[in-house]
Amino acid sequence: MDTVFINSLAPGAIICEAGAIAINAGRESKTLSVTNRGDRPIQIGSHFHFFEVNRALSFDRAEALGFRLDIPAGTAVRFEPGDSQMVTLVALAGDRIVQGLNDLVNGQLDDPQIRAAALAKVKAENYGDSSANEREEINGN
Repeated sequence: MDTVFINSLAPGAIICEAGAIAINAGRESKTLSVTNRGDRPIQIGSHFHFFEVNRALSFDRAEALGFRLDIPAGTAVRFEPGDSQMVTLVALAGDRIVQGLNDLVNGQLDDPQIRAAALAKVKAENYGDSSANEREEINGN
């Protein structure tokens, strides 16, 4: 290669600072236990709103509302049938508006009415929700 080219800035060159890049630094995070109660593997991408993942995954959905996986962009976590694993979630940033996906939220995540409606949909549509099971056991239902 031409050493002049190597030692000069090429058009569009990106020069990164030395050292490691900390992803999601300073954002709220939490760790949840997740179990795949289905009969097929389930893979969840890095930026999917975790609250709205496949209904066969059972975890505390209320705790996951407004969070995504705390993993590098473009990567995913795989849940094999019957397996349980701990995952770390990080708060969604920006305007915190979620649209589409599994049609559970469709609005601003910090709006109490949107949150209540989303939690009601989880129960009505039989999404795996370990927090709902624990609440029923505590209340004797």
